[in-house]
Amino acid sequence: MDHISDDNNPNLIKPTNFQGVVLMGCRKFGQEIRAHNRRALSVVNQNLLGAKAYPCVVNKRGLSKRNENFENSHLDPVHRPITRKCAAQISSSQRHCPEETKKLKPSNIPSSNEFGDCIFIDVEENKASSVDKPVPMFLEETATRLYEADDMEEVEMEDILVEEPSVDIDGCDAKNPLAVVDYVEDLYAFYRKMENFSWISPNYMAQQSDINEKMRAILIDWLIEVHDKFDLMGETLFLTVNLIDRFLSQQTVLRKKLQLVGLVAMLLACKYEEVSVPVVGDLILISDKAYSKKEVLEMERLMLNTLQFNMSFPTPYVFMRRFLKAAESDKKLELLSFFLIELALVEYEMLKFQPSLLAAAAIYTAQCGLYGFKQWSRTSEWHSNCSEDQLLECSRLMVGLHQRAATGKLTGVHRKYCTSKFGYTAKCEPAKFLLEDTLTQP
Repeated sequence: MDHISDDNNPNLIKPTNFQGVVLMGCRKFGQEIRAHNRRALSVVNQNLLGAKAYPCVVNKRGLSKRNENFENSHLDPVHRPITRKCAAQISSSQRHCPEETKKLKPSNIPSSNEFGDCIFIDVEENKASSVDKPVPMFLEETATRLYEADDMEEVEMEDILVEEPSVDIDGCDAKNPLAVVDYVEDLYAFYRKMENFSWISPNYMAQQSDINEKMRAILIDWLIEVHDKFDLMGETLFLTVNLIDRFLSQQTVLRKKLQLVGLVAMLLACKYEEVSVPVVGDLILISDKAYSKKEVLEMERLMLNTLQFNMSFPTPYVFMRRFLKAAESDKKLELLSFFLIELALVEYEMLKFQPSLLAAAAIYTAQCGLYGFKQWSRTSEWHSNCSEDQLLECSRLMVGLHQRAATGKLTGVHRKYCTSKFGYTAKCEPAKFLLEDTLTQP
């Protein structure tokens, strides 16, 4: 306890333990404070037992000169004047409200002469009328803050319960050097930038005078069967289609040379992706010797010069692998996703979608077909940068392709995925309810 000596009597020591303020008065005043402190402790016990709070109510009187002087002082505008009998009660209440204790600084507490029109109402004497009386302002603010804190906690809990967490899909491959976990995100960020440059215009057939989109579909459907017969890697097929479209968008080709363009595109893709590359003679044989070796090499030189030797453009395949990992796919979902996206490779109208969106839509459509309801997790949305609404247009087109896969003349993809090698995936039911949602929309 700090002590302050009197100027007139240096031996007289005044206590200063009442909220850091010098207690004005004599020894009798200190005894009175201790008496009210004991009473305040009894009130605390009542509060612990569930009794009502011990109020200190401000008298509702008009503004007097004393109140005007009080308002002009440097008091905290939040607090109202209190009586000496209320002082002990405030001391006990501040032990429960540490925030209010900080507000009652020594410079803001009025002296004993400024306690004018504040009166103290006893709970025992006015139990009936205490309900209608106003509560002290500092108690009102404390209660309001507690209610606001409760509301904020409820809102935060609701957000946590509704919001689906995003899964770390690379944590399990931290020790796998082939997964390149340290820079895989940077790698796919670069792919997203590059796909804008490799994205082929969906109207490039308008500049072709001797071929059309149906001939393109026949060529790619045939190349899918050739790709399967040679047992080539998946990357090779997608790069082959990319090379064909990029070349046709820049070079006018005659109808009789279109199959040669497809063979040379597959040869270049094999040189870029495969370990064991088919020889030129094998490609001539599968074309029923329609072209010579010289013609193949000349077309290879023309295609490379036209494309300026740019072979490293991202195809839907690289995005498929990443998005399947984000979807935590199994073998069945993977096969159905590739079945849908290979159907999309054949169709010229699907060129209007970027490779990343095409891959995401194939996986989303496959999930809807297998599970019977719409499913697109927060993790898949995060890694694909595509929401469910953005995928619906492309997904509905894929459902239509799935329904028509076994009909018509172009059934190469359907026959491929009807084998045991691909788990008879083509026999899965398409997600027809996605098309029904379109019919029900106004």
